[in-house]
Amino acid sequence: MNPAFLPLPFGVFSVGAERPQVGVAVGDRVLDLAAALGDPVFDNPNLNPFLSRGPGAWAATRAALLAMLDTGQADVERYFTPIADVRLHLPIEVADFVDFYSSLEHASNAGRIFRPNEEPLKPNWRHLPVGYHGRAGTIVVSGTPIRRPRGQYKDPGSGTLCYAPTSRLDIEVELGFIVGKGSALGSTVTVDEFEQHVFGAVMLLDWSARDIQAWEYVPLGPFLGKSFATTVSPWVIPLESLAAAKVAPTAQDPAPMPHLTGTAPFSYDITLELRLNDHVVSAPSFAGMYWTPAQQLAHMTSNGASLRTGDLFGTGTISSWDRSGYGSFLELTWNGEEPISLPGGDQRQFLQDQDVVSVSATAPAPDGGRIEFGHASGRVLPAT
Repeated sequence: MNPAFLPLPFGVFSVGAERPQVGVAVGDRVLDLAAALGDPVFDNPNLNPFLSRGPGAWAATRAALLAMLDTGQADVERYFTPIADVRLHLPIEVADFVDFYSSLEHASNAGRIFRPNEEPLKPNWRHLPVGYHGRAGTIVVSGTPIRRPRGQYKDPGSGTLCYAPTSRLDIEVELGFIVGKGSALGSTVTVDEFEQHVFGAVMLLDWSARDIQAWEYVPLGPFLGKSFATTVSPWVIPLESLAAAKVAPTAQDPAPMPHLTGTAPFSYDITLELRLNDHVVSAPSFAGMYWTPAQQLAHMTSNGASLRTGDLFGTGTISSWDRSGYGSFLELTWNGEEPISLPGGDQRQFLQDQDVVSVSATAPAPDGGRIEFGHASGRVLPAT
């Protein structure tokens, strides 16, 4: 790939017993940014100090890196380490975590599953990006094992109330967007200011205990059925690298209110692939999401709530109208009624202990190639 088209994803890595520090991925190697650029902001165990500098610094750093790589400076080679030789860490110190519910297809599918005799969508759904606050302290980096949670729910067989390990462990395939530049309490961020505040995107696995969630969510929404773990990919793809992936957003009816309307709205053409035990089970597409990330950010601050460096917001399940693009096992098995088959004859309704879930993603690059997001994965461990 031409150096000018390199995505230059940012992450945090360590070698052996050394302390974690910031780097960028260039092919199958990691470039040590503190050493290569001589900037101590990168000699940190997370990206937050760099992200807080804002979009001008993000663009200047990218330009400096592209110039360095394009000229092929000989001394830069000594700052590279093979990715195979490093350990990757959570790239940010998460400030707040918000998760949305913004796919028309997923919301409709879930509505048909849980409320078969009612309208699938609640009356507010087409008027605002529905969301909830998650638990920032349970965001983990790809590869971190996920312990099956315990919780209170109604046993599906007897209908009696129990406190036990979830029997309906699920995931939702999402993208996550990371806030770099904060905002003042009492102010709002417009749809058009999205790129002035958001640094980049990661893949996100929203782990969900469906039985716990079903019992607790009325009337205040998800809580313990979601807050035990959320997995993100270790590499953050800067928004500047996704310029060629911008597409027109899906049509919205009714038209959103003025604070959710931008002058040049866009979404992203990003294709994801969901695997269970290394078997592809679906390939969701982000391009058709009903609510865009910019609208989600604007809605999140529309009451004057402030943004902080390191805020993470999930897009909600990325799904489709057919099984080939369903973004959760809730949909893939239609709440366990239609188990999926795996190689070797195994079947799944929901996730079992030792199952490994992995999601990858790609987006168009300016040169006609594809930008790869890497992977976000986790293995299910038994409840304690």
